[in-house]
Amino acid sequence: MSDVDRQVAMAREVLDRTSASYRDGAVRKQRVNEVARRLTRIALADGAILAAAIILGLIVPIGMFGALAVMALLVATTLLIALAPGPPPPRAEKLREAPIQALPSQTARWLQSQRAALPAPAITLVDQIGVRLDTLAPQLAALGNDDPAAAEVRKLVGEQLPEFINGYARVPRELRGVERNGATPDAQLVEGLRVIEGQIGEMTAQLAQGDLDQLATHGRYLEIKYRGDGVDSPP
Repeated sequence: MSDVDRQVAMAREVLDRTSASYRDGAVRKQRVNEVARRLTRIALADGAILAAAIILGLIVPIGMFGALAVMALLVATTLLIALAPGPPPPRAEKLREAPIQALPSQTARWLQSQRAALPAPAITLVDQIGVRLDTLAPQLAALGNDDPAAAEVRKLVGEQLPEFINGYARVPRELRGVERNGATPDAQLVEGLRVIEGQIGEMTAQLAQGDLDQLATHGRYLEIKYRGDGVDSPP
């Protein structure tokens, strides 16, 4: 084993040991960020209303009823922003077009929208993949969209992963537990997600080590793994 291979193995081992705690931290971070964004929008909107009310009051006295109307508008605006649904997740076909730096976060949002349709073991792996994507994102900051390494990341994260899950989703629910070619579609899904989760971890470690040439092996490996082990999307 070369020094680079040993460094990659060590990096992946660290990622594996910390994945559970990091996953919990990533979920909390997402919630905190969403709350912070909503509070910022509320502050800006309420500030604009108050500024407009003050300017209007300098021109025309608004009186008690005007003040009550401003308070009601502030409350309504605050509730509207606080209770508004979040942005819709990106469509799977749009992931392959996303800028490489935004691809991990957009794929993670898309994955979260698929949780309800997946079996419990797959949901656990989806959470682990979310952690991997969160760790991968900083490693892509220096890559351009046309970089060969970016192309390999996009192939795995933006194409193969959503295609695999969408293939499972097309299987009728009553057939997902029926064995086919030695495995049920549920088992195929879990195995395929486990392979993808591991590959994202290795990609992250290799990018961290600057070993961009090794990324070229991932796409071919996955194609062989899907076809050879029967974890490709069941019809």
